[in-house]
Amino acid sequence: MYGHQSYINALDKKLLEGYQYSDVEVQQLREKTALIEHCILHQHRFNLKQPHIIDHSYKTSALPVLEMCHITTTSNTVNRRTDTDGLSCAYANCLSMKEILHKVNGKFPGSQLIAIMGPSGAGKSTLLDVLSGYRRTGVEGAVYVNGRIRNLNSFRRMTCYITQQDQLQTLLTVLENMRIAADLKLGAEISKHEKESIIEDILTVLGLYEHQYTITSRLSGGQKKRLSIALELINNPTIMFLDEPTTGLDSYSCNQVVDLLKQLAKQGRTIIATIHQPSAKLFQEFDQVYVLSSGECMYQGCTNSLVPFLQSVDMPCPVYHNPADYVIELACGEHGMEKIQTMVMEMGNGESTDWFGDKRKVLKLEQLRKKYPLKKIIEQNDNLHATSQWHQLEVLIKRGIIKAKRDATLTHLRIGVNISIAAMLGFLFIDAGNEGSRVLDNYNLLFSILMHHMMATMMLTVLTFPTEMGVLLKEHFNRWYSLKSYYLSVNLIDLPLSLFCCLLFTCIIYFMSGQPMELFRFGMFFTISFLIVLIAQSIGLTIGAWFNVVFWKDVYALTITFVLVRILCYLALRWKVIAVR
Repeated sequence: MYGHQSYINALDKKLLEGYQYSDVEVQQLREKTALIEHCILHQHRFNLKQPHIIDHSYKTSALPVLEMCHITTTSNTVNRRTDTDGLSCAYANCLSMKEILHKVNGKFPGSQLIAIMGPSGAGKSTLLDVLSGYRRTGVEGAVYVNGRIRNLNSFRRMTCYITQQDQLQTLLTVLENMRIAADLKLGAEISKHEKESIIEDILTVLGLYEHQYTITSRLSGGQKKRLSIALELINNPTIMFLDEPTTGLDSYSCNQVVDLLKQLAKQGRTIIATIHQPSAKLFQEFDQVYVLSSGECMYQGCTNSLVPFLQSVDMPCPVYHNPADYVIELACGEHGMEKIQTMVMEMGNGESTDWFGDKRKVLKLEQLRKKYPLKKIIEQNDNLHATSQWHQLEVLIKRGIIKAKRDATLTHLRIGVNISIAAMLGFLFIDAGNEGSRVLDNYNLLFSILMHHMMATMMLTVLTFPTEMGVLLKEHFNRWYSLKSYYLSVNLIDLPLSLFCCLLFTCIIYFMSGQPMELFRFGMFFTISFLIVLIAQSIGLTIGAWFNVVFWKDVYALTITFVLVRILCYLALRWKVIAVR
């Protein structure tokens, strides 16, 4: 409320001084005033709630202060080495370790909107992954929370991570996505009425209430980004990490997203977002900025202090030039690499806090530990999830059934393939099981059935995990559910369809091929066929989980291979039958 009143006071002051607004400014003021009135109208609800402090490892009700010391990250890269002996030239690939971040330091105070800036390849996303705990391998250094070394499990309970791509369930409506998130992220002690109230408040504040019955795939880019934020606001996190939240959006959608993040920061949350090259207006919305260049910190401090800092190092920002654009030009080395090193040395690679807004509030690690002493140790459950695995399984199965109903293409394809292949093999080996002289034909039929169950089932399930890997990584890291619950739900949802398709195929091929009409023999035939289907399904899921087959070129290759194998199998069988006869 304080931010709204200060904004209104600034408008009144300009009007008293006789300031004349242009038509564009008048339109912007109307939109801003409407937003303020909307927020004031809902101030008794979600908008002005303080985030829940659920970090039991630090035993303090204060907003957490993040600090990192000497963070270094490495990753494996493949280098091509050329060996020339004068007669021949051989190429060999060798693995090497590439250092991305070089002992960077930094401090991120609570209740602020903080931007991590830098050119492409500077290490923005890597730094965000390290701060959020998303990346743990190849990381050296330490991350502190309120002066104490971070306990990752406790830290994850109070944070959320929103990826650059909007990883959403596109077949569900906005309201269905929110209800699924509420059922998974809120404990069993929260009633259904309370969950609906929370969902309504969040959708109202984020401007999605009028679109709650819209399928997610039909939303605009800005609406999808706001929905991604809304899903993580369900459990009211204290710290939010966002990777490139404005990428791919137009200027109006960018302003909406950044204004929303600013409002969330004013409520007491710490918002840390990577951003590539903001406009001057967007840049001023951030409270603090952290600039990276080639894995080193060029500047850390208040946004308004960036221009004075550049003047202090003899790199003044030109008049009427966007400071964000100018500092990115410096980070890219357009004005000389020596200037980058000058800024890095001046900042101590992130150790300097001279350019923060209020230096008195910037405390050292020892001072933070004294200010926020540990309270009584409370035994805490190691489980990161708010609900039990049985409840997670129930919700995930419910979501899977809705998705299967909305997109029945794969279901119809599987049924159609089983009917067509069964009819083809039935006509090819008609009455083969009823004649003793056609034992070899019956053997070829059984082999064809084996090939069908293996190839058809495996090819249809190999893309199950790759197509949902992005959503799975985001939801699992943000503690929606465990991997056990997700894996069981995938298998249980597909089980009835696999059973039905196998039974349909068995009935057609069994009677057309003239197999013995005995219930026990039919039962054995169906049981063995269904077990083969389950084995093929397991192989397909394993291939999809292990190999990277999500790219279209791999999909095309697998599809063409599947079609060619089926055609060759049919031609071979036909040649064999004709040769025997």
